[in-house]
Amino acid sequence: MIHKGVKYTVTATADPEVWEWQYQIGDAIKTGKTQTKLAALAIRRVQGKIDAALRAAKSRPPTAER
Repeated sequence: MIHKGVKYTVTATADPEVWEWQYQIGDAIKTGKTQTKLAALAIRRVQGKIDAALRAAKSRPPTAER
């Protein structure tokens, strides 16, 4: 799936209430788990994490190249 240009995955686990997620922004790959019974809620939570990461990346000053 893609949210705001960021490709991400949300995958069911053996536990029906736990979902694994992953996304990549630049070279940084973020992974984790979220606990919910609803796939739609797991997806929304990952989209929220992507939104926060994009906001943080936008507010950081650019790094100087050496």
